[in-house]
Amino acid sequence: MGFDLGNLLQQFAGHPTAADPEGVAQAFSHVVGDTPRSSIAQGLASAFLSNETPPFGQLVSQLFVRSDPQLQTALLNQLLDHVSPAMLTALAGSVGELFTANGHAQLTPQQVAEITPPQVAEIATTAQQHNPGVVERVATFFADHPQLVNLLDSASLKVALGKMAQVH
Repeated sequence: MGFDLGNLLQQFAGHPTAADPEGVAQAFSHVVGDTPRSSIAQGLASAFLSNETPPFGQLVSQLFVRSDPQLQTALLNQLLDHVSPAMLTALAGSVGELFTANGHAQLTPQQVAEITPPQVAEIATTAQQHNPGVVERVATFFADHPQLVNLLDSASLKVALGKMAQVH
């Protein structure tokens, strides 16, 4: 690797609120190109679970909004693999109706287009409550799409970078 990840992260260490958000995003972009996918996934999982970042459901919703329809569909279907049929029908409003009408948890891009960001947050939160391992699976999913992750808030990126430095 042509740079020292530890030195790069020192720019942000000790000054969590003073770090320039664009600088954090730039550092993340620089680091992910030379970092193994598994390290990126571990960093993202740490960000998803950290008390210093927005809740998991909210972060997943942010990433969902920035994804193309195919990624949105893949993400939701992965989340739904971790929710029981009873929990699916209990989800708010039209989301629960989609599952009842569909008869199973595999959604099409057309169905996903009807789901709002707050509903995505609810699905992610429900999936996490039902199966905490979903956080690691979603982190692995997004490790393949770091260009989307780079659009998260700087606090989430800083937590991810910190974990990536530990495991790299």
